[in-house]
Amino acid sequence: MKGEATKQLHSKYLMNTYSRYPIVFVRGEGAYVWDAEGKKYLDFLGGIAVNLLGHCHPSVVEAITSQAKELLHVSNLYYTEPAAKLAELLSLNGGLDKIFFCNSGAEANEGAIKLARKFQWRRGHREKYKIISMTHSFHGRTLGALSATAKPQIQEGFGPLPSGFHTMGFNEIERLDEAIDESTAAFLIEPIQGEGGVHCAGKGFLEALRAACDRSGALLIFDEVQCGMGRCGTLFAYESFGVRPDIITLAKGMGGGLPIGAICATDAVANAFQPGDHGTTFGANPVAAAAALATLRVLIEENYSERVARMGGYLISKFHALQQKYPDVIREVRGMGLMIGIELRVDGASLVAKCHEKGLLVNVVAGSVLRLLPPYIITKEEVDRAVSIIEEAIKRVKNKRGL
Repeated sequence: MKGEATKQLHSKYLMNTYSRYPIVFVRGEGAYVWDAEGKKYLDFLGGIAVNLLGHCHPSVVEAITSQAKELLHVSNLYYTEPAAKLAELLSLNGGLDKIFFCNSGAEANEGAIKLARKFQWRRGHREKYKIISMTHSFHGRTLGALSATAKPQIQEGFGPLPSGFHTMGFNEIERLDEAIDESTAAFLIEPIQGEGGVHCAGKGFLEALRAACDRSGALLIFDEVQCGMGRCGTLFAYESFGVRPDIITLAKGMGGGLPIGAICATDAVANAFQPGDHGTTFGANPVAAAAALATLRVLIEENYSERVARMGGYLISKFHALQQKYPDVIREVRGMGLMIGIELRVDGASLVAKCHEKGLLVNVVAGSVLRLLPPYIITKEEVDRAVSIIEEAIKRVKNKRGL
């Protein structure tokens, strides 16, 4: 099926929930994907932080293929080996003590909200129900996760939303005392905000949150759906900040391309969930768990966290150089590891279109922030090529605007 036919089928039969770019992809390998017309693209978006090891990594493909020949699904009424081994590997490498597997980041955050409230309930603190999230956050599109995402533009038309959610300013230490009270069950925060524009939490702010939670009995939840699994230069994002949460949520890159999510929690918190409190039909599906296990093993055994820190530093340095060269286009360069945001002074959509023309995949979030989430396998040559394409796109946008 050619590209235009595929677009027509999408238009006719799929709900209109995405403003898709006019590209139909048919194949991927390593850091590259090819469209239906055979054009090759360097992928610096990585399926929005999903393809950590690039497209179709041999170890992940082998794990999927082997598991699919043995057992596709039996449900969580029974034990399966891939889920057990994956939970062990996560826990032994920083993923706290106990794991619950689900299918997506939104589900992981929904479950974390339930776990936090159930924890307080089991301790006899029925008054503790409030979940405090941050301005410019993004935690998912299910109703609970949406309630924790303080963005009126994506909440509009879905009310009344569940109650018990409040928002405080991201990195505003001085507002912390007035945000927390006797009804606070937990804080939910992304150590690095992705959809919000790639903003990093301050180490001091996270330390203050940890201390406030310890004083009040509230729980600290880190949403590492986008910034976890090595993206920051450590396997878990919290390790980069030196602040240990009570609950971590994961998804996106965890499955190496297949859908899987997780709630990681300390023993004390995890014990709040008892049989019947939470569940999922497909969570820890044997094939998805096998893919995640293979992905995690490669990340750990081949020390990709160190590579991410090194390549991320190189990429950020290249963009700082571009910022010095084009201060009328680039306002700020932010990020950590291979999660980078470039805040623009020009229309981001037109710059993305120019990048697509030249065979580079990036996108824009928060209106004007060019977001880059390349796979961990990228080379310096590929970084140089991506930066060169972005610089060419900047020049074309400048010329068009007469800057």
